[in-house]
Amino acid sequence: MASFSLTSSFHTFNLPTFRHSPQQRPLLSVQIKCSAHSSSSMPTTPSSTAQFNLRTYWTALIQEINHKLDESIPVSYPHRIYEAMRYTALDKAAKRAPPVMCITACELFGGHRTAAFPTACALEMVHAASLIHDDLPCMDNDQVRRGHAANHVVYGEDMAILAGDALFPLGFSHIVSYTPRELVPETRVLQVIAEIARTVGSTGMVAGQFLDLEDGADAVDFIQEKKFGELAECSAVCGGLLAGAIDDDIQRLRRYGKAVGILYQVVDDILKEKANSRRNDEEEKSKGKSYVRVYGLEKAKKVAEDLRAQAKKELDGFENYGDKVIPLYSFVDYAADRGFSVGA
Repeated sequence: MASFSLTSSFHTFNLPTFRHSPQQRPLLSVQIKCSAHSSSSMPTTPSSTAQFNLRTYWTALIQEINHKLDESIPVSYPHRIYEAMRYTALDKAAKRAPPVMCITACELFGGHRTAAFPTACALEMVHAASLIHDDLPCMDNDQVRRGHAANHVVYGEDMAILAGDALFPLGFSHIVSYTPRELVPETRVLQVIAEIARTVGSTGMVAGQFLDLEDGADAVDFIQEKKFGELAECSAVCGGLLAGAIDDDIQRLRRYGKAVGILYQVVDDILKEKANSRRNDEEEKSKGKSYVRVYGLEKAKKVAEDLRAQAKKELDGFENYGDKVIPLYSFVDYAADRGFSVGA
């Protein structure tokens, strides 16, 4: 078993000082489609490669993940805590990006998705818990999440805190209890748990939220990396760990996942800023930290271009895996272009 590093690769990105984007080149010499017209959800031949449909692939995985999540968070006593947990974790509007990336990375290296589902569900639990806590009045004070009332608005602040607190350890327990040992050795399971613990802890997502609360506009790079890049990085890395990827490939997944996670948020910031400008919504424009508000729209677009190129450059190192890498390439294009909607 190759060893792996738990050290954050934060210094890989110094986004505001990027000078140029690596030259874009065709992905595997084909055009990856993000439309809804292909009947194939996973490419297996050169002819099907050009027809790969990310929306079909992603939607099919969401259905499987939703079923697994429903099983993993049954309502028990005390019922209201579980109802609050399920309210956010089982939200049908969720894109399930962390579990989808985990499963895709696992399959890239020959792992079976059965081996990845427990970790995939745990990543979604962790994601849900972080959203519940981020929305609280003492944090980001958001009343709406994914188009409907935030958890604390429905269940109260006290119950929302408990629901988030409960989802974090449930995720770890789920990995330990349900990862099939005939497919994943215990050493890999421990690596996955350590990776998730690092991601959500005081050097990961918590650090990003802390600086966000501290009004650290000059630390926007660190905030975006920790709040948004860390979980995407973790999701890709966990998939590789489950499949037994070598350390060099794990580090490549780490850099890829971080780039995609930050890219998605930078593009989100750009889209929101454009929408707020059209509505002249000064209150929304003043909330939160973003590359647009700190560096301006054009600089944010440049950062997004560089992140897109960086993510694809990392994937070029997986060319020996053939068509299996195509979903990871298409995640990058989706993060940048938003060619379709996923989730309910």
